[in-house]
Amino acid sequence: MQWRSVVLGLLLLRLGLQALLALLPALAPGLCLRRRFPFPFPPPAGPGSGSSPHWGSLLRRDGGGGAAQGEDDEYERRYSGTFPPQLRARLRDAARGMFVFGYDSYMRHAFPSDELDPLHCRGRGPDRRDPSNLNINDVLGNYSLTLIDALDTLAVMGNSSEFQKAVKLVIDTVSFDKDSTVQVFEATIRVLGSLLSAHIIITDTKQPFGDMTIKDYDNELLHMARDLAVRLLPAFENTKTGIPYPRVNLKKGVPPDSNNETCTAGAGSLLVEFGILSRLLGDSTFEWVARRAVKALWSLRSNHTGLLGNVVNIQTGHWVGKQSGLGAGLDSFYEYLLKSYILFGEREDLEMFSDAYRNIQNHLRRGREACNEGEGDPPLYVNVNMFTGQLMNTWIDSLQAFFPGLQVLIGDVEDAICLHAFYYAIWKRYGALPERYNWQLQAPDVPFYPLRPELVESTYLLYQATKNPFYLHVGMDILQSLEKYTKAKCGYATLHHVVEKTKEDRMESFFLSETCKYLYLLFDEENPLHKSGNKYMFTTEGHVVSVDERFRNSLWQDILPGEEDSTERNKPHELKAVNFSSNCNRVPDERRYLLPLKSNYMRQIDRMVGLI
Repeated sequence: MQWRSVVLGLLLLRLGLQALLALLPALAPGLCLRRRFPFPFPPPAGPGSGSSPHWGSLLRRDGGGGAAQGEDDEYERRYSGTFPPQLRARLRDAARGMFVFGYDSYMRHAFPSDELDPLHCRGRGPDRRDPSNLNINDVLGNYSLTLIDALDTLAVMGNSSEFQKAVKLVIDTVSFDKDSTVQVFEATIRVLGSLLSAHIIITDTKQPFGDMTIKDYDNELLHMARDLAVRLLPAFENTKTGIPYPRVNLKKGVPPDSNNETCTAGAGSLLVEFGILSRLLGDSTFEWVARRAVKALWSLRSNHTGLLGNVVNIQTGHWVGKQSGLGAGLDSFYEYLLKSYILFGEREDLEMFSDAYRNIQNHLRRGREACNEGEGDPPLYVNVNMFTGQLMNTWIDSLQAFFPGLQVLIGDVEDAICLHAFYYAIWKRYGALPERYNWQLQAPDVPFYPLRPELVESTYLLYQATKNPFYLHVGMDILQSLEKYTKAKCGYATLHHVVEKTKEDRMESFFLSETCKYLYLLFDEENPLHKSGNKYMFTTEGHVVSVDERFRNSLWQDILPGEEDSTERNKPHELKAVNFSSNCNRVPDERRYLLPLKSNYMRQIDRMVGLI
């Protein structure tokens, strides 16, 4: 009988505590109960109740209980309905003002340095005193990085005079003949990609963004892009697998003490920029080495799961990092399989992406099958062992927030809606995305936020796909958070800690090239990107590239490795979402002014990240 007394006592204690919790808001309405009780009581079990706030069922493959029903619908009151055009115009101008403040501060206080230190109003370049400081030296090459990275944002915002001035500054002052050791991936997406994008904008005969032509322009940006790419080519030499070294010295080639280990995204996300360069120049070299690296990585995937790891030895092909996920180390590899197909029309790129996406769905996806139907935890993509598919940890990183945008591109809009809602819930809790968030502990594992654009990017693409005003509200929240928590004396600063809101003295170049650009485009319905009739694609650094026939044709169909018959290569192929339960047709017109995700499911996600 003693155990019955113990159980009865615990039950009475729990009921008493719940009653006390119910009374406390009335007694002390300003008290933050979430901080007082780091292990909150789960909701009562039963039909239709919410699942554990610790995402416990995501540790299994079967999911958990459904979302709560019948509560006051504060979500519909806040988010549904039309979005006033006057408010949208003000937010567009605010996004432009955010870019202008950051860009002008860089030009005034930092140029020609690579980055701006927004707290001390000064420039930052490579860390010559500490070559091992890869966080800085991988990115900063002493080539006015922020100016180059921001070029096409100036054009997208219609600022022709500043665009022309900036292009002339780049042509006149930037050289890549520098004793700088940089990461091949970062130099490619930030610098090479921006030079190519600006060149395409300048030479576009339609000039959709206004007059962005440069007087007496003689393809200087294209020549600079080639010069940089040639300096990166040594990374592809002397590797037994064809997978490039992660770093190269722009003047001397691969350092003698270079690391033989590289991440999958870093080595396998070069094809878009290198392919564009090859097709503009009529020189197959650049596309050939980038495509060879992609195929080498693809050949190393697990025979059992079809997954890839996140770190590989470029000489042996051995997987050093066996984690398979959608965030750091793998994110843009998947992105560029799809975008390479969209741009170049190579069928093998689509086939690789389709297989990869199917394996992601089979082994990484947890939660209920449908986003907006049924019971169980909402969909979430976790980190697993590439060989077994077993869960490796309980965190996700902020880079994974790009994935809903990628799902939009293939038509898996419903699944994108759910995953986006999860990241937005984390943003609402902290006013930023921590670099790593532990969904089991409901807390950041790595608490800094370096002004990353991935959530804004997915928000923009989901709005373009659904035209649902909900995503304008999301963009407004993000814009207000950035202004409130990251604005500094001379720009916008990295958040050192998303809870404490302390700042770091760094404004990364992607804030201007991506974060501000996607926010501006979200609120600028009349932008030529949306109205000109041209088709555009964004690189992984947010650089605008036109999708046109000149990139679908090449002069070297007979020498690219492993190509099929040239008559088959560039035929349009149907692009389908692998998740059969989701497709574009499941977002009907009548839902465009309702919530994209049912309010009970939104409430479930908010509860699971500790927001309510």
